[in-house]
Amino acid sequence: MATTPNRSRSPIFPLATSILLLFASLLSLHSSRAAAAASSSTFHPADYILLNCGASGQLPDLDNRNWTGDNGFTFAPSPQNSIAAAAANQASSVPQVPYMTARIFPSRFTYAFPVAPGRKFVRLYFYPSNYTGRAASDARFSLTASPGNFTLLSNFSASQTALALNFDYLTREFSINVSSGFLNLTFTPSPGVPKAYAFVNGIEIVSMPDLFGSSTLGIVGSSTVYTVDQTTALQTMYRLNVGGNDISTVQDSGLYRSWEDDTKYLYGAAFGVTYPKDPNVTIRYTKEPAYTAPEEVYATARSMGTDANINLNYNLTWILPVDPGFLYLVRLHFCEIQYPMTLPNQRVFSIFLSNQTAQQDTDVILLAGEIGSPVYQDFIVVVTNAADLQDFWVALHPYQKSKPVYYDAILNGLELFKLSSFDGNLAGPNPIPPPLQTPDPDKVVRPGVGGKSKSSRAPVVGGAVGGSVAAVLLVCALLFAACRQRRKVVGGRDAVTSDGTSGWLPLSLYGGNSHSAGSAKTNTTGSYASSLPSNLCRHFSFAEIEAATNGFDESLLLGVGGFGKVYRGEVDGGSTKVAIKRGNPMSEQGVHEFQTEIEMLSKLRHRHLVSLIGYCEENREMILVYDYMAHGTLREHLYKTQKPPLPWKQRLEICIGAARGLHYLHTGAKHTIIHRDVKTTNILLDDKWVAKVSDFGLSKTGPTLDHTHVSTVVKGSFGYLDPEYFRRQQLTEKSDVYSFG
Repeated sequence: MATTPNRSRSPIFPLATSILLLFASLLSLHSSRAAAAASSSTFHPADYILLNCGASGQLPDLDNRNWTGDNGFTFAPSPQNSIAAAAANQASSVPQVPYMTARIFPSRFTYAFPVAPGRKFVRLYFYPSNYTGRAASDARFSLTASPGNFTLLSNFSASQTALALNFDYLTREFSINVSSGFLNLTFTPSPGVPKAYAFVNGIEIVSMPDLFGSSTLGIVGSSTVYTVDQTTALQTMYRLNVGGNDISTVQDSGLYRSWEDDTKYLYGAAFGVTYPKDPNVTIRYTKEPAYTAPEEVYATARSMGTDANINLNYNLTWILPVDPGFLYLVRLHFCEIQYPMTLPNQRVFSIFLSNQTAQQDTDVILLAGEIGSPVYQDFIVVVTNAADLQDFWVALHPYQKSKPVYYDAILNGLELFKLSSFDGNLAGPNPIPPPLQTPDPDKVVRPGVGGKSKSSRAPVVGGAVGGSVAAVLLVCALLFAACRQRRKVVGGRDAVTSDGTSGWLPLSLYGGNSHSAGSAKTNTTGSYASSLPSNLCRHFSFAEIEAATNGFDESLLLGVGGFGKVYRGEVDGGSTKVAIKRGNPMSEQGVHEFQTEIEMLSKLRHRHLVSLIGYCEENREMILVYDYMAHGTLREHLYKTQKPPLPWKQRLEICIGAARGLHYLHTGAKHTIIHRDVKTTNILLDDKWVAKVSDFGLSKTGPTLDHTHVSTVVKGSFGYLDPEYFRRQQLTEKSDVYSFG
């Protein structure tokens, strides 16, 4: 039975060695495709067109592919209805080819490409910028393809889409069967929209083998069948190299596809483990043609790991936002690449798609016949018309009934395609961008990231939201409804001197892990060897910190927290914005919190945890250096604020992000970590409004498998403390869940 990941559920096992749920997905042995092996050579397309719109001559792109300018109008009847233009904003993060010139269409315009009959990849490249006095936001248009009369885009806004997905530029990939000798692409500005125009920066057309055949597949969760045939057009939504790195167009198997690293789409702490092909294993295409996916896809994999107890209590899950109201084809790529996986029933797992069982007993060796032989499985899934954007879940779980040797799952690659509707439509709605808000740099305590460029790649759909919907909505309502007053931190000081002040001494003066003030040495000035392991994170000199903050200039003060003052700063010659937290000797938080923060954060890396860059402990100082958070704390956007109110959708996304961060602490690290001080001031927002859990000074390693709780002195913030923890001094992960809610 599928177990949907639930943030509220207390994990049974604390996830050793970052080994968590990984996805291995095998799918129904539908297959009418040939089982004969194909040649290992790459595919050689009959048609290969790279059109650099608005440009002249030939220019190479970053992959050294030569693009031809369209100013000669080889593929268009006349230049009268179009304008060649250069982008007004020549952003350095955007590749010159094909994005820096465009063809502008004030009225309906058709490109006619002479091609051989058969399926084609059609790739469209868009860079939303101002062109010849036309605003990027005015570009709204539709795009149709014939023969077939397919609607690829409808009232499409590249600028709104790029803003919503936080991309500089966009790529759209379609697969269309051409029955005649021409492929026509028609751009039409949206009627009724003032100043509307259409544009395109690049068009790529590549012949492809019929990767989809005429397969008749059962729709998951239904007795209905669906045939993907020559009348079906497809849009590529995601193409992931699971467990591996990005694969560029020229590294593909002759089809010039881009494969993306899957990490950003993994749910919560369910990262599992990644591994490469065993050197003694050879990839041999005995079941599938070699062009199905490049060898690089099958030469890496992600699995759940070796701990059966952990694997049986989680799913390895990916979350992929998609347009609702369409059928989707899911293609999962598998290949066993590590010994001893050579026999059937060694690793068997179930595949769940959008919370439905797609296949119960997937056995890669049984499907492929041997180790090193690639195979794939296809599924059809309906995504109902429920919202503007909906999460598509792909989850893997060990299949217990077969009693396999290893309770594990594996996946090498994942492709997700949208299928055209009965009337040939593939167009989805424009995504809704977040509200534009100007950050207030003067009042917030904000370790966090900021000042980085947008993604250099342009996936078709960006962002991932996950979680058990009902549980998350309930938690969100609780989190955002209550207006709490500022809480006082509970708990004793680390060390108290004879004059009653906090024992605020550098870590090196404490002799490692000893936190007694009496262990201090006499030399308390100048440089010295840090007691913290040198590989934890970067060690800053006090001179570097002073330079970064202009001598702790009060005009750079962001705010004051329980640990001390936080300053805005710049390091590495001004290339990196940082938040610098300087400890206050009179603070209730002392050396223990300082050391805990460093030791915890330096070992943790997660999208929803604040990143620690380094620290300084010279001259009796205790200073922490974080990535800069552009939008500050969640609290300042909720209570007594002059800032525009956050829309509920964005609040929900922030809440989900924070929940993911906590879930990772509880289940994704080598040992369970309990935060102990979850509150709105410790949830920070970066420049993309991504939530980050921060302030780990009070964090505590959780109970081991043999214990249900940790007995410890109560620390935290009144109003957020778990009453049971406060009363019994027994700490569990549920204490964080209480504070979160």
